Amino acid sequence: MKQHYSIFTLARNAVSYHEKWTEAWRSPDPKPSYDVVIVGGGGHGLATAYYLAKEHGITNVAVIEKGWLGGGNTGRNTTIVRSNYLWDESAHLYEHALKLWEGLSQDLNYNVMFSQRGLLSTAHTVHDMQALRRRVYAIQLNGIDSEILTREQVAEYCPILDCSPTARYPVFGASLQRRGGVARHDAVAWGYARGADARGVDIIQNCEVTGFKIENGKITGLETTRGSIGAKKVGVVVAGHCGVLAGMAGFRLPIESHPLQAMVSEPIKPVLDCVVMSGQVHVYVSQSDKGELVFGAGIDSFNSYSQYGSPPVVENMLNALTELFPIFSRLRFLRQWGGIVDTCPDASPIIGKTPVENLFFNCGWGTGGFKATPGSGHVFAHTIATGEPHKLAAPFALERFTTGYLIDEHGAAGVAH
Repeated sequence: MKQHYSIFTLARNAVSYHEKWTEAWRSPDPKPSYDVVIVGGGGHGLATAYYLAKEHGITNVAVIEKGWLGGGNTGRNTTIVRSNYLWDESAHLYEHALKLWEGLSQDLNYNVMFSQRGLLSTAHTVHDMQALRRRVYAIQLNGIDSEILTREQVAEYCPILDCSPTARYPVFGASLQRRGGVARHDAVAWGYARGADARGVDIIQNCEVTGFKIENGKITGLETTRGSIGAKKVGVVVAGHCGVLAGMAGFRLPIESHPLQAMVSEPIKPVLDCVVMSGQVHVYVSQSDKGELVFGAGIDSFNSYSQYGSPPVVENMLNALTELFPIFSRLRFLRQWGGIVDTCPDASPIIGKTPVENLFFNCGWGTGGFKATPGSGHVFAHTIATGEPHKLAAPFALERFTTGYLIDEHGAAGVAH
């Protein structure tokens, strides 16, 4: 009887278009004013609101999103999570995020499908191997798991990778972060949204910012397509479009926006149980729970706010994938998409204050935004709540571009993801 009831319930909800399902979060109208308004309803923005409420007791908060939750880069990435970054500042921030990932499903009481299946970064030349060793030793000095594998160990760890000496790009070895892996991008957004809503945060979709209200150099509110909203503090977390909003507020950011493409193959049986990256051949790939291969590479070279890219990137990506995995050469790819990444000259983010008092920006994550989601939201919430940067966020202040203390992560950012 229980099985028949379940089938009947499923059919009934399908016909009704789920109209009677309980909403996971409210859809309120904007209030006249809030203590804090977060602009951007992706993973970073929702995480910021969640930690403002949970860690700092600030619940008179609104998250405003011009479209639908998670419809920007959160829903357009390749879901990889890792913390094997080169420089101390980056390593500490991404490791903070990874530790939050490890308990996130329990914290949110929502399964974000975090799978620590391991992340393999291959080396294909002697120089590549030397650079990889240097990076692994630096990572280990920061207390983060990372290890070197020989070619034989790589072949054992990932048998379908072409490790033969006659390969066009022979594998010399690899680094491995066993705690790295993937998570479900939409589940992360939904989990944070539900958690923030349960603590009183208003989540307002289809509400685009059209201007900032600034008096005597201090933020007092925003103009939106749903009316004026007052705010004591505003945090902007709109990956890809932060330069546009900074312009509305009267200042410029050292940032560029580019399309970043990715794609998935038709689903196949499980054959790849880890994430494989190759900076030299320039591709990365994992297999989703549905069986699709999820892969990507570098950004398109042109500046754009478009959510699509150019055919040469797709062609080069497919060539690289089949060079490393000849077993995939007869697969058909199912769909392709693009996200908008904003990148700084040093490939590191901007987190903190701006020239406008009580206006904070969190942007410039480039291709590494998804993996940082919990850590980014956590440190940004602290920065907004206290008015001073979290110790892990302090090195990523906007002022570093005038002091010259940059954090050059172009190498460790690796294959643009």
